[in-house]
Amino acid sequence: MSKQVMLAYSGGLDTSVILKWLIERGYEVLCFVANVGQEEDFKAVEQKALRIGAKQVIVEDCRKEFVEKYIFPSLQAHAVYEGRYLLGTSLARPLIAEKLVQAAKKENISVLAHGATGKGNDQVRFELVFLQLMPHAEIIAPWKDPEFLSQFQGRPDLLSYAAKHAIPVTSTIEKPYSIDENLMHTSFEGGLLEDPSHAPPETMYKKTVSPFDAPDQPLKLTIEFEQGIPIRVIDRISGQIVPGSLALFQALNHAGGRHGIGRVDIVENRFVGMRSRGVYETPAGTILLQAHRDLELLTLDREVILLKESLAPKIAQLIYNGFWFSPEKEMLMGAVQSTQKDVTGTVFLTLYKGNVIIEGRTSPQSLYRLDIASMNHAGRYDQTDAKGFIKINALRLMKKEVV
Repeated sequence: MSKQVMLAYSGGLDTSVILKWLIERGYEVLCFVANVGQEEDFKAVEQKALRIGAKQVIVEDCRKEFVEKYIFPSLQAHAVYEGRYLLGTSLARPLIAEKLVQAAKKENISVLAHGATGKGNDQVRFELVFLQLMPHAEIIAPWKDPEFLSQFQGRPDLLSYAAKHAIPVTSTIEKPYSIDENLMHTSFEGGLLEDPSHAPPETMYKKTVSPFDAPDQPLKLTIEFEQGIPIRVIDRISGQIVPGSLALFQALNHAGGRHGIGRVDIVENRFVGMRSRGVYETPAGTILLQAHRDLELLTLDREVILLKESLAPKIAQLIYNGFWFSPEKEMLMGAVQSTQKDVTGTVFLTLYKGNVIIEGRTSPQSLYRLDIASMNHAGRYDQTDAKGFIKINALRLMKKEVV
């Protein structure tokens, strides 16, 4: 009897070739496909895998869980890797890996496979979860297998193999860049993008229009939050209300994409040590991050904000490097969650040609005190107190001894 393996399958070039390659080596392959919001015909993906020779294809809809348990907590933490990347792929991988392990256990399979390259971050993200949740699993990672590497030096070899075995693919020699898509973002890397000076072709983008081509009419939105979680989006022009985590995130992706929101082009530091160029589209995530950050400035104590923001780069690094289920990440996210009980309120914003313009905010937990801060009347603040306050703070800055 052939040895069974559970393969993380996307239907793309790499995993389709790997599926056939595993079959040629005598494995009985079950494919696991996670629906995390990529624009795919999942029935077609399933049929493609079966035609290549997969024994079974398991497709699981993970979209709602992805939004609620991965995207929203990351946005609450303001986790942005190296100040710019909103971690779309990094957030999806631990969810996919966890679901794949669960499927493998159900089928009594202990051999797990993935198509992540040995040069990238996804190999770490997959395998850390595999080993954490199934410590005795055998992991097949073809891009680290000498036999596989001797046969496939890069994408041209994959494309030739696919053509030889009649495996349909969307990549071509002329357009070989890699695309990863989910609800949070679409990412592009490789191929012509490996030249950091080469501008991405406009035809490449999938989620967003160019800000130059965005509508001249701005879109005015209201976003309501409850304890740091967006619960409702309202179009202030049409009056349309979109409640619910998945629905509102999809609505913001559509609205943000139409107005050119969320494009990022960066050279980033991979966990394995090299630098890579990535291009990302993250419309809904960009909108929600800016709205959430604005609401926190109204509702959180300034020292809490300072401490919370100091945690954000480390949380982003842990997520990027594949440590979603690590104890240190859980500890830091616990601290973030403790700050969110008062982050309730409404943010008013406008989307216009690539910009998210915050226009106002309100909250029952607001720390803004008009009776104290107003410049129009004295209120409940004695301005003469500031004289001593300034002198005390100046003591350590004085160049001469005070006598």
